[in-house]
Amino acid sequence: MDAMLIIALVFTVLILVLIIKGLMIIQQSEAVVIERLGSYQKTLSPGVNWIIPLVDKPRSIKVRRYQAIGGESVAVVQEETRIDRRETVLDFPGQSVITADNVSVTVNGALYFQVIDPERAVYQTENLIQAIEILAKTSLRSEMGKMELDKLFESRQEINDKLQLVMDEAGNKWGVKVTRVEIQDILIPTEVEDAMRKQMAAERERRALVLRASGEREAAIAKAEGEKRSSILVAEGKKEAAILMADGQRQAIDQVLAAGNEKLDPQLVVGYLLGLEYLKTLPDIGKEGDRIFLPYEASSVLGAVGSIEALLKGPSK
Repeated sequence: MDAMLIIALVFTVLILVLIIKGLMIIQQSEAVVIERLGSYQKTLSPGVNWIIPLVDKPRSIKVRRYQAIGGESVAVVQEETRIDRRETVLDFPGQSVITADNVSVTVNGALYFQVIDPERAVYQTENLIQAIEILAKTSLRSEMGKMELDKLFESRQEINDKLQLVMDEAGNKWGVKVTRVEIQDILIPTEVEDAMRKQMAAERERRALVLRASGEREAAIAKAEGEKRSSILVAEGKKEAAILMADGQRQAIDQVLAAGNEKLDPQLVVGYLLGLEYLKTLPDIGKEGDRIFLPYEASSVLGAVGSIEALLKGPSK
């Protein structure tokens, strides 16, 4: 009886040990790939799971991470049995890229990915993180090498979209979904940066000169247009004044002739009016007190006065 009891107790203890050893609690957003005698058996989901001890074993996955050691990012490779299915960011260090115009720049990028199929992530690649990183770097060099430096800064979104397409194609095979690819920093050499700064300053100066010249041209056009309109208005004014003056003189002649019952000599009337206009201007000449010499003929004035005298005497019979 004692031997049977001991055997039963030992058997019970072994069963309890096997049960305890076989229990695995998987956290939320985690997964474990189980192999049975070296071949894939199943993927454990979050919650309480049980495996056969010594027969079923978790398959480890290599994880490559960067740690800051001595001020530098150092890659550290670890083996883990639990696969994190949350979205993970891979911030790989800067790398040198040569653009299409042979300028060497340093690019620092970040990649966001999520493990969708743990089985593929374990069996389709030897080091999942390293494979994703190297593919992202080579694709980044390829895409940026097709562009010139000036276009590089304005085409970040275009590069990100192309990288995501490449990473998605490879990620489907590896059981990984690449959600975003971002270019964080683009560092250019100091001499190239100085040259770009001078180029931008020259471009701003050129634009300022163009705007200034355009403004001066528009101002000159506006001024010329204003002078043109002013000349037209002055000419029209003189024209109308001349017409009105001639019309007034014509009316004056008609009135004088009408006053003489149309028996006056028209030439005499015209001479009379001209003489009046001439005599009216004499007091205004030299008004400021300056000595002025007038080159005129006295006979002309006398002729005009004579015309006036003859007009006052009445018409000739």
